[in-house]
Amino acid sequence: MELQYKITDLLKPEAYLHKPQKIELIQTQMSFIFLTGDYVYKVKKPVNLGYLDYTTLEKRRFFCHQELELNRRLCPEVYLAVVPITEICQLSAVSYHFEGEGKAIEYAVKMRQLPQERMMDVLLLKGQVTKEMIAKVAEKLAGFHQKAKTSPEIAAFGKLDTIRRNCDENFAQTEKYIGVSIPATRYAQIKSYTTDFINSNGSLCDKRIKEARIRDCHGDLHAAHVCFTDDICIYDCIEFNDRFRYSDVASEVAFLAMDLDRYQRANLSKHLVNTYVELSQDEELLKLLNFYKCYRAYVRGKVESFKLDDPYIPEEEKAKVLAIAQRYFELAESYMQ
Repeated sequence: MELQYKITDLLKPEAYLHKPQKIELIQTQMSFIFLTGDYVYKVKKPVNLGYLDYTTLEKRRFFCHQELELNRRLCPEVYLAVVPITEICQLSAVSYHFEGEGKAIEYAVKMRQLPQERMMDVLLLKGQVTKEMIAKVAEKLAGFHQKAKTSPEIAAFGKLDTIRRNCDENFAQTEKYIGVSIPATRYAQIKSYTTDFINSNGSLCDKRIKEARIRDCHGDLHAAHVCFTDDICIYDCIEFNDRFRYSDVASEVAFLAMDLDRYQRANLSKHLVNTYVELSQDEELLKLLNFYKCYRAYVRGKVESFKLDDPYIPEEEKAKVLAIAQRYFELAESYMQ
């Protein structure tokens, strides 16, 4: 209830230095996002989801700074600062403000607001994403991966045991959604396919490690996180758990390729992969492509399923969430062919 009061205050123009005319609130499983036209303010929810922990103010502030630093790698002009949300007491009234005077009771990541109409997911629905645009994304991604941090610690996340642990965690965390967003037969078949692939490809995983293909990646590269502005902005990487960013570059490419498949643009998906492979000279990526497409689709189905338990998301919205989760799990199964 206390949190709800704060959100209500933050939807008022006077809560902002620039006094926006319109404020829109969007929720994810882990954040409240306030869109004001010129700027976006992203506030982390005080939740512990197992794979992330935002339960204390200190942790939320730390991860705000992580988000700022990591996203400046691919989108430096958009991520501006970590700013406080302050509490102001006047007589008997209490109000909350972004970047105001007073006691800091919360923190937010402040960003420039990107044009919604230039987001890849929006353009895909309009049939306005071209092969040339996809080639530029592949070029930016290949350059990013080439420069992305790697080390013995990061490389260890490409080991067979780590890949197996990540997959086992997915299946454990989705057991409760069997019969809800994923049928029991689909769950069993994807789990069996995943186990068989991992058990059969230990030498390939070792080779990927030796060739330094395990990097500090973006971690959440789907169409909604790509914006075509003057430059290409790839934003909203994973900051809350290094384990989800430290991965084979093949997994990252497969993520966006899978999402292009979801929009029924297999031609663009193939062009992304082929262009990336040509630029990076990483032909072995193709051997891992369907496995990681399956893995990434399953992760997206899991994340959407988690929203079904989010008390902040209205029930009418959860019907849409369920349909999206079911589609992702269906897509994951299609890669087993």
